[in-house]
Amino acid sequence: MNPERFIITDKVWTHIFPVLSGKPRDCGVTANNTRLFLEAVL
Repeated sequence: MNPERFIITDKVWTHIFPVLSGKPRDCGVTANNTRLFLEAVL
């Protein structure tokens, strides 16, 4: 298995990030690992 297959690139992340919940400006700690969580799901 190629581990880089499921890594979200910075370019792709700039398009995905605005539509996700749990942004850094939200209250709480929901945004700490949003990118890592999405990569794990994929």
